[in-house]
Amino acid sequence: MGTALTDRLQETRRITDALLDWVRGRGKIVIVVHDNPDPDCLASALALRHLFVMKLNRESVVTFSGIIGRSENIAMAHELQIPLTPLGMVDLTDYQVVCMLDTQPGTGNNAVPAEARVDLVIDHHPLRDRTRQSRWVDVREEYGVTATILYEYLTAQQVPISTKLATALFYAIKSETQDLGREANDYDRDAYHRLFPLTNKRLLYQITHPRQPIDYYRTIQRALNNVAIYGPLLVVNLERVIFPEMVAEMADFLIRLEQIETVLSIGHYSDGVVFSMRTASHELNAGEISRRLVQGLGAAGGHGMMAGGKIESVPPDGEAIAGIVKILTERFLAEFEAQDTPPRGLADR
Repeated sequence: MGTALTDRLQETRRITDALLDWVRGRGKIVIVVHDNPDPDCLASALALRHLFVMKLNRESVVTFSGIIGRSENIAMAHELQIPLTPLGMVDLTDYQVVCMLDTQPGTGNNAVPAEARVDLVIDHHPLRDRTRQSRWVDVREEYGVTATILYEYLTAQQVPISTKLATALFYAIKSETQDLGREANDYDRDAYHRLFPLTNKRLLYQITHPRQPIDYYRTIQRALNNVAIYGPLLVVNLERVIFPEMVAEMADFLIRLEQIETVLSIGHYSDGVVFSMRTASHELNAGEISRRLVQGLGAAGGHGMMAGGKIESVPPDGEAIAGIVKILTERFLAEFEAQDTPPRGLADR
């Protein structure tokens, strides 16, 4: 174990000792993750819940808003038996310890009321001013994955990691960093390599290779038909999507197109417009760009190579949705001074 990692684990031990002492003297615990949860927040919640059970003999409730729609995420929650409760069924005032993982107060990607108390925040996205009001804050922007932070919590506290938990944590790192190729640091890499031997390979295969509904392929077809390429930029309007994670999945899919550097994927879900940004450039900050795209319209966030946001309460008529798509596209092109670049479709390449 390298010196840097040893030092990090010692610091993490100090942090978690103090955190556990604080939680020990309080009542019921709830863990909130972001809307439409992904593998990172699911694994992180499972790990924090395990930490509280093993060190304090305390159970906690894991809660979220929205849906789990992506097939891989559904398989993960099912195969690993992750206990989840809809946030709408939880009264946060009944809990004396409110934890928030892989998201932060006021970011717009969780349904926690603005006035609600949040005691503990663990995240890897840029620190928000509102987060500083929480009692315990562990935000490590240099990390590619929140699950790596929770893995270090368990390691620092010498908590045994079961096969299912190891599989969850490993898959979170694998999916979030695209097998360590996207925004992974040395701590993410160390966790990835140490967790892999502990994983259940059969469960891992079932999670990474789920059966897909027919609408998944219809969305891919629509995406390919609606691609607009502006030099190294690509914009795709997915129109109505069956679940919001599909917008991010298509951004991940299309960023692999040769000669494309940055992708903006847009979709209409429920009563809002959702978008995701992906870039292959290490020089850009997708999170900052995404916040500028929705200025005055909605909320967004992210970090270097991946980001996303949403605009809520958009009238369901086609004209209103088309207007939002137009604004997002124009602002996106303006960020790269590509307003005058004529669009091309895939057939034109």
